[in-house]
Amino acid sequence: MKKRLFVIGLLFFMLVGLPLQGYAATGKESVENQVNKILTKLKEPGFNDQPRETKIAEVRKIINEIFDYTELSKRTLGKDWKKFSDAQQTEFISLFSALLENVYADRILAYTHEVIEFGKETELRKGQVEVESNIITADNKKVPLNYRLILKDNQWRVYDVVIEGVSMVKNYRSQFGQILSKQSPEDLLETLRKKAKAS
Repeated sequence: MKKRLFVIGLLFFMLVGLPLQGYAATGKESVENQVNKILTKLKEPGFNDQPRETKIAEVRKIINEIFDYTELSKRTLGKDWKKFSDAQQTEFISLFSALLENVYADRILAYTHEVIEFGKETELRKGQVEVESNIITADNKKVPLNYRLILKDNQWRVYDVVIEGVSMVKNYRSQFGQILSKQSPEDLLETLRKKAKAS
């Protein structure tokens, strides 16, 4: 389970930091370029000697340039998104993005030279693609991952990561949906606030 979480964390931080590229770049090219960029950052001399928060902040700079937290949040809440007021939607995006960072931060910083092999890119619909890859672990096992990207303002942005057939968006949608089926949007926000304080 720890290995699985590490791989999810590694790919989450790698993939959400896609480079600012124009329409000419494919989703696959964007993913490959950014994976190399993040790996280079992790291998920089002295990087691991910095305080944890400093390291996370450096990675976050890349993430916040392009990762579409709004798109991810909307897809995660699905039909329940409209139940939230504008203010609640804004707070949810902030809390949810912080939750993802906290869950996967230690995993990305624990990177130990796993190998990433890329496969084909498939168009899901106009302006949306899915890029296949495999993570080769230290014991030579392949962990399949798919990256779903959407083209916005001539930039490819990650809105979902699928590991071994399990969508991150659908996984959280199920969790949050159970809460919202019995409780209010404010109750879900309060749950996320408590998680944020505890982290």
